[in-house]
Amino acid sequence: PAALCALGSVFGLVCGCFGYRCFKATMFLSGLLFGSTVIFLLCQQEREPRLNLEASTAVTAAIGLLCGLLTALLRAVGLFATGLLLGLLVATAALVAVPPPPLSPWVMAGTLLGLALLCALLALRWPKAITVLATAAFGAAVVVVCADYLAEGLALVAHIAARLQLAPAQALCWQGWLLLGTWPVLSILGVLLQWRVTASGFSHRDAPPNWRQRPQQPEPKCRQSPVPPEGTHRRRPPPVTRQVGDALPP
Repeated sequence: PAALCALGSVFGLVCGCFGYRCFKATMFLSGLLFGSTVIFLLCQQEREPRLNLEASTAVTAAIGLLCGLLTALLRAVGLFATGLLLGLLVATAALVAVPPPPLSPWVMAGTLLGLALLCALLALRWPKAITVLATAAFGAAVVVVCADYLAEGLALVAHIAARLQLAPAQALCWQGWLLLGTWPVLSILGVLLQWRVTASGFSHRDAPPNWRQRPQQPEPKCRQSPVPPEGTHRRRPPPVTRQVGDALPP
């Protein structure tokens, strides 16, 4: 588990610092997370599950891979999924930061869906800015979750899950609040690093050259005789007229 947490922390740092630079990988990751999470939650909501845990995990992974390929190939779908991911992260943080009195399920669902759809539409309008924000926030969240596992055994994750399920949750200690406050700080640092260094001068619209396409060679042009400039050509002398009695040359 410690090795997995260390690997996850490295992945979060790479995603937060180079998310927009690896645009295709970011789109694939957004589709993979969104598709697999939705299918896994649907499988868990069944009262009498027809599939066991291994089968449901395989189905979740397969559908997640298909969604990842779809978002990687279709740029608009990938940006929409990235915006949804950012909106869900921001909405979750806002709901957790609300004081303990329970909220209505409709208020929670409306907040989650509203912010998710808003960020998804903004991602289609400003793709670079929203992608930088989403990758920085997601990378920071991964680092915080790994640190929470090493420090408190996922106490912060359990608290967030209980708050989202409208269940009574235990109060966080100072370590949990410290980790929760670290998330926006790391997100801001990731945004600044990408905007000023890694994503500066780079655009996802710049398509890399295809190695299968050979460079087209220019067609050879037919050689044409040089045309003298106008006014410089030599005139033909007038024919010589002969008179009667002129001596012919030998």
